[in-house]
Amino acid sequence: MTVRSKRRELKRFARFSTVGAIGAVVDFAVFNLLLSVIGVAPLISQAVSFLAAVASNFMLNRKWTYPDSRSKAIGTQMAQYGLVNLVGLFIRTPIFNWLASVFDRWVVGRTMPLGLSAYSVSHNLALGGAIGIVLFWNFFINRFWTYGDVE
Repeated sequence: MTVRSKRRELKRFARFSTVGAIGAVVDFAVFNLLLSVIGVAPLISQAVSFLAAVASNFMLNRKWTYPDSRSKAIGTQMAQYGLVNLVGLFIRTPIFNWLASVFDRWVVGRTMPLGLSAYSVSHNLALGGAIGIVLFWNFFINRFWTYGDVE
């Protein structure tokens, strides 16, 4: 790999991470709406919020991170991206569940800032940790499979 191609990959990873940050905002917003406002169970809330973020991220990655990836039809790329992220969801869900139990024990009995509930804080920390871990799976598999047609 040349210095130029390494720089290009670092730029792509930075763009992918930026798109991921936008996706994380979508993920957290939908998660907290479902969990705290509507009262949906945490595991279901994180799965639905994940899907909302995936939809947002696919379009942003196709347009901005990998604009030179056009040899595959959009439907093919969407299916590949969806499959990669479905596996990501299967990776993320047990991590989320485990981290939520860890953070639940950590926050019990502590006073939460801004009147937040310990329940909400522990689940948001768990979601953040799970998102961070799955980021790497999503980048590498999507880079070499979904968007493997770019230099």
